[in-house]
Amino acid sequence: MIVASTAAPGPTEDLDDLYENAPCGYLSIQPDGRIVKVNRTLANWMGVPAQQLLGKRLRDLLNTAGRIFYETHFAPLLRMQGYFNEVALDLIKADGTKLPVLANSMERRAEDGTLLFTRVTLFQAVERRRYERELVDARAAADAAGAAMQTELDTERQDAELREQFIAVLGHDLRNPLASINAAARLLRKEPQNDKAIELLDLMQGSVSRMSGLIDNVLDFARGRLGGGMGLNRAVQPLEPVLTQVVEELRSIYLGRKINAMFKLETNIDCDVGRIGQLTSNLIANALAYGAPKEPIRVSASISDGLLEIWIANGGDPIPAEAQESLFLPFFRGERKSGREGLGLGLHIASEIARAHGGELVVRSDPMETRFTFTMPVASKTADI
Repeated sequence: MIVASTAAPGPTEDLDDLYENAPCGYLSIQPDGRIVKVNRTLANWMGVPAQQLLGKRLRDLLNTAGRIFYETHFAPLLRMQGYFNEVALDLIKADGTKLPVLANSMERRAEDGTLLFTRVTLFQAVERRRYERELVDARAAADAAGAAMQTELDTERQDAELREQFIAVLGHDLRNPLASINAAARLLRKEPQNDKAIELLDLMQGSVSRMSGLIDNVLDFARGRLGGGMGLNRAVQPLEPVLTQVVEELRSIYLGRKINAMFKLETNIDCDVGRIGQLTSNLIANALAYGAPKEPIRVSASISDGLLEIWIANGGDPIPAEAQESLFLPFFRGERKSGREGLGLGLHIASEIARAHGGELVVRSDPMETRFTFTMPVASKTADI
């Protein structure tokens, strides 16, 4: 039977040319490690005639690191398994520059197992090695940047913890002398005094009240930042008496300002009345500080459709839109109309109290008025009359 050839008609392949001008480097090594054959491609890569490579050892073509690798990995692996694939090496060319290559190798043995020679194929890996180095460099840079960022974060965290612990200690240490001043002023107020002394005692008690509010805000802020959170003591109880007391206290402090209050709370409310009073006090104090001095502060509290709503409104210049985004952040302070300076914690604490109750605190400001509104869901019970 005659079998037709599947080869296309044309010139036959020149195997010698295929070896000499292959797109990769070839060399053959004797059992003593010396090169006995090398193709023209590899000689051209190295920048020397092929004859100059004959008789040399492969390790002679490598840089120092490559020679160490050849002795500790390359040669032992070849002797152990008879081949290896994709080993990265750096050849040193005639001009002293490095030529990154990937080497594949296989031993050729006789039928009795005697080693005849070792064939090595080399592929240029300049672009691949550059890419690998770039990846390594990028990883190292990322690790360094991450370590620097972590160090910076650790430093900031330590500074923040130290600052907040200091604030907490400071707040507690301020309470005792403040309580003594308040007690002394109350005792003197009960004794007969002339008009000037009464005026000074009222001023002193007003200052004590403001300082007490500042300390409360500082301690609440410190507790929140140190992990304690905004503590609540919730109970179903009347809220209106607390709000009335807050308004009266502020009226006694700000004698020249008018505060109009309208409360419609006919039911008991499940909340922390002390905290709601603190929220209301902070919002009124904020309105007194930033509102138009000649316009009254208006305060309202009511329940409608299962929601408690407390709002405080004042006249004056509107709050800029960009400032509204930061109003409830700690230590944020706008441009005050009065000369008194605060810590910038009042609105932040008020917003935290609102959040702790499952409610929200929002602001709306336009040329007509600035209004802060607190709302929270309530499960109310009819008050005992």
